[in-house]
Amino acid sequence: MGKFVISKDKKGEFRFNLKAGNGEIIASSEGYSSLDGCKNGIASVQKNCVAAIEDQTVEGFETLKNPKFEVYKDKAGEFRFRLKASNGQNIVVGEGYKAKAGCLNGIESIRKNAPDAEIKEEF
Repeated sequence: MGKFVISKDKKGEFRFNLKAGNGEIIASSEGYSSLDGCKNGIASVQKNCVAAIEDQTVEGFETLKNPKFEVYKDKAGEFRFRLKASNGQNIVVGEGYKAKAGCLNGIESIRKNAPDAEIKEEF
């Protein structure tokens, strides 16, 4: 079972990581100025984790409405994903993957782990 781990960075911002049952980080958030804002971000992941996938790595891809997962290639040529809320803001981003299949597995892991994940504060 997955869990959301909230921590505080050196700038004093709150961030969360969604971790799989094996402790691996699936996705990471941006910084939030308040703990409540961070928890709202977690609630948004839980609500939007069923969103459709917009694969921007294929030519002529269909632009989907938010919320959505966007799959794209970064400057290093690795596959990445980000989950966008209905307002278009990034909620979480994934790590870089060498293969698209790994990236898609990361999205499936969010869908599997996020809805019932416990929330743990570590700061």
